[in-house]
Amino acid sequence: MEHRTSSTGTIPGGDTPSGESPAAAARERRDASERSGEFVQSLERGLAVIRAFGAERPALTLSEVSRQTGLSRASARRFLHTLVELGYIASDGREFSLRPQVLELGHAYLSGLSLPQIAQPHLKNLATEVGESASVAVLDGTDIVYVARVATYRIMSAAIVVGTRFPAFATSMGRAILGAGSVERQERYLAEAELTKFTPRTITDPRRLRAALEHVRKEGWALVDQELEDGLRSLAVPVRDVTGRVVAAVNVSAPVRRGDVRTLVRELLPPVMRAANEITADLRRAGTVVR
Repeated sequence: MEHRTSSTGTIPGGDTPSGESPAAAARERRDASERSGEFVQSLERGLAVIRAFGAERPALTLSEVSRQTGLSRASARRFLHTLVELGYIASDGREFSLRPQVLELGHAYLSGLSLPQIAQPHLKNLATEVGESASVAVLDGTDIVYVARVATYRIMSAAIVVGTRFPAFATSMGRAILGAGSVERQERYLAEAELTKFTPRTITDPRRLRAALEHVRKEGWALVDQELEDGLRSLAVPVRDVTGRVVAAVNVSAPVRRGDVRTLVRELLPPVMRAANEITADLRRAGTVVR
C-alpha cells in the first residue's frame, strides 16, 4: 500500500494486516447482539481512537493506540490515517497527537449552551472535591442572582436555589464580580446599593468595601467572613465570557467549623480558582456572550 504524506505528517507503515484478537472479536460479537441494526461500528472505532488520547497520553505510537483501543494494528493504522487526512490528528512519522481541529467536534454542542448549563458540571466536580456547596451567580442591579448551584447540605437558614437573590456587597460572588470590574462600575454600585447590616461583621462602610474590592482586583478572589450569616464563610472567583468581560462568579460556602480563614483559603482557593478558569475556558470555546 502506498502511504501518502499530508501537511500533518506521514503515517508510519510496516503493518501486516491481521484480524482482531479472539477476545476482541468475541467482545464485538457480544456487543453487536445488543445494538440496533443502524449501529455504525466503524464510527465507534474512529471515536475510540480519538478518545485514546488525553492529558496523560498526549502522544501515542501506533502500537499504543492499538493497545488502548483494542483494535488490531492494521485497523488502528487505517483510522489514524483517515484522521490525519481529515486534520484531526497529526503525526511526526512515529507518534500521533490530536490537533486543535478536534475541538470542532464539541463546538456545536458548546455553542448552544447557556452559562448555567456550562457551569453545572464544573460545580458538581467542585462540590465533590471540596465537600461543600458550590454556586455560580450573576449581578443583577444591586443583587446577585444564583443561576447554577450544587448543594451538599443546607448551610444557611434561608434555602438557596437557582433564582435566589442577595445584596451583592455582602456576598463573596458579588464582591468578586464588582472587584474584577471597572472602578466606574464599583462607584455606581456603591451609590445605588443599600448597605444594610446582616450580622455584626457585615461591612457597610464604603471605604472598607472599596478596600475589599481592591483586594479582588489585585488577588483575583474574594472572601466574605460571616457577613451575610453568622457561622458561614464563602470564597469566590470571577468568571469571564468570550469577550473577556466579568459576567459571573463561582463560589464555595463553608461553615466556620471547617477551620480558620487561612485554612479555608489554603484548602478551597485552588479548586475554586480552577473551576472558575474551566468555566471561563468553556464559555470562550462556546463563543458565549453572557448578557
